[in-house]
Amino acid sequence: MTQKESSPLEEHQLSSLHPLEVAILSDLHKQSPTSEADLAAHTGLDPAQVSMSIGWMQAKQYITITSEVLTKVVSLTSVGTKFSEEGSLLERIFTGATEAKQQGGLLTMKTLQETLGLQASDLSGPIGALKTEGSLQIGPGGVLEPTSPVSELTSTLRMLIEDIAHGPASYDTRPDTERKIIDTFSQRRGRSQEPFRVDEHITRSFALTDAGQAIATNVMTTGVKEGYAQLTPEILKDGSWRTRAPRPYNIALRPPRITAGKKHPYRSFLDKVKTTLVSMGFEEMRGPIVESEFWNMDTLYMPQFHPARDIHDVYFVKSPAYSEPIPEPYVSRVSQTHRDGWTTGSRGWRYSFNEQQTRRLVLRSQGTAVSSRTLASQPKIPGKYFSMARCFRYDQIDATHATDFFQTEGIVLGNTINFQTLLGLLSLFAKEMAQTTKVKFAPAYFPFTEPSVELHVEHPKLGWMELGGAGLLRPEVTHPLGIKVPVIAWGLGLDRMAMIALGIHDIRDLFTANLDLIRQQPMPF
Repeated sequence: MTQKESSPLEEHQLSSLHPLEVAILSDLHKQSPTSEADLAAHTGLDPAQVSMSIGWMQAKQYITITSEVLTKVVSLTSVGTKFSEEGSLLERIFTGATEAKQQGGLLTMKTLQETLGLQASDLSGPIGALKTEGSLQIGPGGVLEPTSPVSELTSTLRMLIEDIAHGPASYDTRPDTERKIIDTFSQRRGRSQEPFRVDEHITRSFALTDAGQAIATNVMTTGVKEGYAQLTPEILKDGSWRTRAPRPYNIALRPPRITAGKKHPYRSFLDKVKTTLVSMGFEEMRGPIVESEFWNMDTLYMPQFHPARDIHDVYFVKSPAYSEPIPEPYVSRVSQTHRDGWTTGSRGWRYSFNEQQTRRLVLRSQGTAVSSRTLASQPKIPGKYFSMARCFRYDQIDATHATDFFQTEGIVLGNTINFQTLLGLLSLFAKEMAQTTKVKFAPAYFPFTEPSVELHVEHPKLGWMELGGAGLLRPEVTHPLGIKVPVIAWGLGLDRMAMIALGIHDIRDLFTANLDLIRQQPMPF
């Protein structure tokens, strides 16, 4: 074999090259390493074509990544574009307050809301920023008073918006003061009405491997015979099939991932829980998300002065604020039970029950509200019931806490059930639903159960987590609702169960809309 001759393997490798790969190999042979952007500029290919070709040749081990540089780019959102034309809220607020003062008038919060057509919540952020800067203060009656003739924050924000309006710009090269303002007014979770958006871009450079260098040298010295991937009608008509060979397939390449439709992992988990409970003989209960305090708290023997009923734990409905009158005889029985124990053998909480407060509407804070409605609707005895209730409580969001969550709520009624029955059920739930056998129980207190217990399970990364509480319902709960047999009840956090079952370490990832994450999430059931 002469020096210029190619081996059968090399000829196969050459003939299997796509024209896009030939273009990239030729450019990298001249200059390596090279970035994706430079490859697109040198070859005249679209960035998408360059990216696709690189993926093919990485699979063939012809090229490798030599460097990755992470840069941040800032651009205007639709809100920012509007601000570039009309001025930012900061600018309009500060200018309005300054002009009102110069004209001997006053700018109040109410006037500002009417002028801009915004709610007080929309203005709190900009006004807070101006107050922090020291250029604005709020006087008596909600009067906005400028405390400085100029606002550096407003001027810098205007300059940044005008600059970035020309197109996306580098974030990293800007001074610290500008980056701080961009960070303050950038879109993020819970802050969608901001003018800036900061995105991370990765710039990669590529070089030929030894195998790639060899194939590129062959491309440059011997060339590549033009082939075809598909035998089309045009090739048959013009007769070029006689001189062009079909490009061989490379069966060693990994096929593309099929992105077929798939259920959200958390939805699949919820379906699994429901199927498991139904297979155990439970019937599903349902109830409203907007609930009266009567069913959410009063029927559960929570006194109306209980701290958990405070606004820090419960979301109150603004309009309508109150439900329709509570049906009899339940409201009379429950109110008397709170006052003096009624016929339950209890002394009650010894306070004057407020029948107006009991009608106040809240977002359901616990799934037990669904159980209390079921107990009042003449359930089967013996009977087993469950619900998967969406609940809402004020909380600080972190890896294990959220302001809204799913709770699986259940009750079992019967003459022969006891606390041991409850512990056995909780252990079974942890095994079947959370996919864990690492369970422990701790004594607890709840106004509506006695005895009470907390269920804890071990997360492989976050450690021991409380899943919820359980216990035997007190007579003060069951008797006013017409139930005279023992009832065990539990309310367990489905979100935390799902974290263990799905191998998730942050509760916020349960509701992700990241399609790549959803596609890659394994389904353990």
